[in-house]
Amino acid sequence: MARYRPGIETRQRIVDAARELLAEGGADGATVAAICQRAGIRPGSFYNLFDSKDQVVLTVVREAIEGVDPDPERAGTDTVAELLEAFIAFMENRPDLARIYIQIAVGGGSRSDHLHARVLRHHHSRVERFGAAMAREHPEMTGAEAHRRGELLVAALNGLALFTIIDPEYPFGSMARALLKE
Repeated sequence: MARYRPGIETRQRIVDAARELLAEGGADGATVAAICQRAGIRPGSFYNLFDSKDQVVLTVVREAIEGVDPDPERAGTDTVAELLEAFIAFMENRPDLARIYIQIAVGGGSRSDHLHARVLRHHHSRVERFGAAMAREHPEMTGAEAHRRGELLVAALNGLALFTIIDPEYPFGSMARALLKE
Protein backbone atom coordinates (compact mmCIF):
# COMPACT_ATOMS: atom_id res chain seq x y z
CA MET A 1 0.00 0.00 0.00
CA ALA A 2 2.85 2.39 0.77
CA ARG A 3 4.07 2.37 -2.83
CA TYR A 4 0.66 3.63 -4.02
CA ARG A 5 0.50 6.47 -1.49
CA PRO A 6 2.23 9.09 -3.71
CA GLY A 7 -0.27 8.43 -6.53
CA ILE A 8 -3.21 8.62 -4.12
CA GLU A 9 -1.88 11.85 -2.63
CA THR A 10 -1.24 13.36 -6.07
CA ARG A 11 -4.74 12.41 -7.20
CA GLN A 12 -6.21 14.08 -4.12
CA ARG A 13 -4.14 17.24 -4.70
CA ILE A 14 -5.47 17.38 -8.27
CA VAL A 15 -9.08 16.95 -7.13
CA ASP A 16 -8.65 19.54 -4.38
CA ALA A 17 -7.06 22.01 -6.81
CA ALA A 18 -9.85 21.48 -9.34
CA ARG A 19 -12.50 21.96 -6.63
CA GLU A 20 -10.91 25.24 -5.52
CA LEU A 21 -10.55 26.56 -9.08
CA LEU A 22 -14.12 25.61 -9.97
CA ALA A 23 -15.39 27.46 -6.91
CA GLU A 24 -13.26 30.52 -7.75
CA GLY A 25 -13.86 30.85 -11.47
CA GLY A 26 -16.00 28.07 -12.84
CA ALA A 27 -15.00 25.70 -15.60
CA ASP A 28 -13.15 28.34 -17.60
CA GLY A 29 -10.69 28.97 -14.77
CA ALA A 30 -10.09 25.29 -14.10
CA THR A 31 -7.77 24.54 -16.99
CA VAL A 32 -5.39 21.59 -16.82
CA ALA A 33 -2.50 24.07 -16.56
CA ALA A 34 -4.16 25.92 -13.68
CA ILE A 35 -5.04 22.67 -11.90
CA CYS A 36 -1.45 21.43 -12.25
CA GLN A 37 -0.03 24.73 -11.01
CA ARG A 38 -2.38 24.79 -8.00
CA ALA A 39 -1.66 21.13 -7.21
CA GLY A 40 2.10 21.63 -7.62
CA ILE A 41 2.47 18.91 -10.25
CA ARG A 42 3.45 18.57 -13.88
CA PRO A 43 0.93 17.88 -16.65
CA GLY A 44 2.36 14.37 -17.11
CA SER A 45 1.34 13.51 -13.56
CA PHE A 46 -2.15 14.85 -14.23
CA TYR A 47 -2.54 12.75 -17.37
CA ASN A 48 -1.25 9.64 -15.58
CA LEU A 49 -4.29 9.89 -13.31
CA PHE A 50 -6.98 11.62 -15.43
CA ASP A 51 -7.72 11.52 -19.14
CA SER A 52 -9.03 15.08 -19.29
CA LYS A 53 -10.13 18.12 -17.36
CA ASP A 54 -13.73 16.92 -17.69
CA GLN A 55 -12.84 13.68 -15.93
CA VAL A 56 -11.44 15.45 -12.87
CA VAL A 57 -14.36 17.90 -12.90
CA LEU A 58 -16.81 14.98 -12.88
CA THR A 59 -14.90 13.57 -9.92
CA VAL A 60 -15.44 16.84 -8.05
CA VAL A 61 -19.13 16.81 -9.03
CA ARG A 62 -19.51 13.17 -7.92
CA GLU A 63 -18.04 14.01 -4.52
CA ALA A 64 -20.49 16.92 -4.15
CA ILE A 65 -23.41 14.66 -5.09
CA GLU A 66 -22.21 12.00 -2.64
CA GLY A 67 -22.08 14.71 0.03
CA VAL A 68 -25.88 15.08 -0.10
CA ASP A 69 -26.68 11.38 -0.67
CA PRO A 70 -29.37 10.22 1.78
CA ASP A 71 -28.11 6.61 1.63
CA PRO A 72 -24.37 6.73 0.87
CA GLU A 73 -23.88 3.06 1.75
CA ARG A 74 -26.60 2.10 -0.76
CA ALA A 75 -28.44 0.07 1.86
CA GLY A 76 -31.75 0.64 0.09
CA THR A 77 -33.23 2.81 2.81
CA ASP A 78 -33.71 6.03 0.88
CA THR A 79 -37.14 7.31 -0.06
CA VAL A 80 -38.23 9.06 -3.23
CA ALA A 81 -38.63 12.29 -1.24
CA GLU A 82 -35.11 11.97 0.22
CA LEU A 83 -33.61 11.35 -3.21
CA LEU A 84 -35.51 14.33 -4.58
CA GLU A 85 -34.34 16.55 -1.71
CA ALA A 86 -30.74 15.42 -2.33
CA PHE A 87 -31.07 16.43 -5.99
CA ILE A 88 -32.50 19.80 -4.90
CA ALA A 89 -29.72 20.29 -2.35
CA PHE A 90 -27.06 19.67 -5.00
CA MET A 91 -28.72 22.10 -7.43
CA GLU A 92 -29.30 24.82 -4.83
CA ASN A 93 -26.16 24.45 -2.72
CA ARG A 94 -23.71 23.93 -5.58
CA PRO A 95 -25.14 25.73 -8.61
CA ASP A 96 -21.60 26.16 -9.96
CA LEU A 97 -21.06 22.40 -10.06
CA ALA A 98 -24.62 21.72 -11.22
CA ARG A 99 -24.08 24.02 -14.20
CA ILE A 100 -20.80 22.35 -15.07
CA TYR A 101 -22.30 18.86 -14.72
CA ILE A 102 -25.17 19.71 -17.07
CA GLN A 103 -22.72 21.23 -19.57
CA ILE A 104 -20.54 18.12 -19.51
CA ALA A 105 -23.54 15.80 -19.68
CA VAL A 106 -24.95 17.63 -22.70
CA GLY A 107 -21.73 18.45 -24.55
CA GLY A 108 -18.91 16.39 -23.11
CA GLY A 109 -20.59 13.06 -23.61
CA SER A 110 -20.56 13.58 -27.34
CA ARG A 111 -16.83 14.38 -27.39
CA SER A 112 -15.55 11.50 -25.28
CA ASP A 113 -16.64 7.88 -25.11
CA HIS A 114 -15.37 7.70 -21.52
CA LEU A 115 -17.40 10.74 -20.43
CA HIS A 116 -20.42 9.49 -22.34
CA ALA A 117 -20.22 6.15 -20.52
CA ARG A 118 -19.72 7.84 -17.15
CA VAL A 119 -22.71 10.18 -17.60
CA LEU A 120 -24.87 7.24 -18.71
CA ARG A 121 -23.79 5.16 -15.68
CA HIS A 122 -24.72 8.03 -13.38
CA HIS A 123 -28.10 8.43 -15.08
CA HIS A 124 -28.87 4.71 -14.86
CA SER A 125 -27.80 4.66 -11.21
CA ARG A 126 -30.16 7.53 -10.38
CA VAL A 127 -33.04 5.89 -12.27
CA GLU A 128 -32.37 2.61 -10.46
CA ARG A 129 -32.35 4.32 -7.05
CA PHE A 130 -35.53 6.30 -7.73
CA GLY A 131 -37.20 3.17 -9.12
CA ALA A 132 -36.16 1.04 -6.14
CA ALA A 133 -37.40 3.69 -3.70
CA MET A 134 -40.67 3.91 -5.64
CA ALA A 135 -41.06 0.12 -5.42
CA ARG A 136 -40.39 0.13 -1.65
CA GLU A 137 -42.98 2.85 -1.12
CA HIS A 138 -45.55 1.26 -3.42
CA PRO A 139 -45.28 -2.54 -3.07
CA GLU A 140 -48.39 -2.97 -5.23
CA MET A 141 -46.45 -1.51 -8.17
CA THR A 142 -44.65 -3.88 -10.54
CA GLY A 143 -40.90 -3.55 -10.85
CA ALA A 144 -41.26 -2.41 -14.44
CA GLU A 145 -43.75 0.30 -13.46
CA ALA A 146 -41.53 1.51 -10.60
CA HIS A 147 -38.57 1.67 -12.99
CA ARG A 148 -40.64 3.56 -15.57
CA ARG A 149 -41.77 6.09 -12.97
CA GLY A 150 -38.20 6.46 -11.72
CA GLU A 151 -37.08 7.13 -15.30
CA LEU A 152 -39.80 9.76 -15.77
CA LEU A 153 -38.94 11.45 -12.48
CA VAL A 154 -35.23 11.62 -13.30
CA ALA A 155 -36.03 12.93 -16.80
CA ALA A 156 -38.26 15.63 -15.33
CA LEU A 157 -35.59 16.60 -12.78
CA ASN A 158 -32.98 16.78 -15.54
CA GLY A 159 -35.27 19.02 -17.58
CA LEU A 160 -35.85 21.30 -14.61
CA ALA A 161 -32.10 21.34 -13.95
CA LEU A 162 -31.37 22.33 -17.54
CA PHE A 163 -33.92 25.12 -17.36
CA THR A 164 -32.40 26.30 -14.06
CA ILE A 165 -29.01 26.54 -15.75
CA ILE A 166 -30.58 28.69 -18.47
CA ASP A 167 -32.55 30.81 -15.98
CA PRO A 168 -30.95 30.92 -12.50
CA GLU A 169 -34.09 32.64 -11.13
CA TYR A 170 -36.22 29.60 -11.97
CA PRO A 171 -37.75 28.14 -8.76
CA PHE A 172 -36.10 24.74 -9.12
CA GLY A 173 -36.85 23.46 -5.60
CA SER A 174 -40.56 24.20 -5.62
CA MET A 175 -40.98 22.89 -9.17
CA ALA A 176 -39.06 19.70 -8.31
CA ARG A 177 -41.12 19.14 -5.16
CA ALA A 178 -44.30 19.56 -7.22
CA LEU A 179 -43.31 16.44 -9.18
CA LEU A 180 -44.14 14.32 -6.13
CA LYS A 181 -47.61 15.81 -5.99
CA GLU A 182 -48.44 14.93 -9.60
